[in-house]
Amino acid sequence: MALEVVYETHSTSVDNERGVATGWLDGQLSAHGREQAAALGERRRNGIAAVYVSDLGRAVETAEIAFDGSGIPVHQDARLRECDYGELNGARVEEVTEVRRRHIDEPFPGGESYRRVVERMRAFLDEVVACHDGERIVVIAHSANRWALDHLVDGVPLEELVDAPFAWQEGWVYVVNASSSASDIE
Repeated sequence: MALEVVYETHSTSVDNERGVATGWLDGQLSAHGREQAAALGERRRNGIAAVYVSDLGRAVETAEIAFDGSGIPVHQDARLRECDYGELNGARVEEVTEVRRRHIDEPFPGGESYRRVVERMRAFLDEVVACHDGERIVVIAHSANRWALDHLVDGVPLEELVDAPFAWQEGWVYVVNASSSASDIE
């Protein structure tokens, strides 16, 4: 058996439109983001056992708009938070992009490393695979969490992921085998 994870980043936020790296700040969706969230709900409501969402405001708002009234259980989980940029939470995207590679293993000043995000995602996956083997779930989180999935599930080196530009799309699908632990990749 396996777990199918349908991964969606939160919808477009006001900060995204302003070029701000929100990090661990809540943020809120823009008008365009609210439209995206409604569309997400339309395309993802069928065959879903549960929705797991970052507890940061922009992700919670996405899930509320997308799945309100659907009857699908929605669970907030702090392990799905964006990377904590520490002193750079709320900085310009360019400032964070410029130093991302330095923070794969070394935490951002006052924050965390991308490797820590991978460890949070590993713990999350271990738990949801045990609870939802053979099912399909939606995860709504942030770009660093998608990199963690690409690393854990597909074995892509973090060094490649943090250097790649972000390209929004209507979700990514990952298959996580319950019999093979995601804990094998460093």
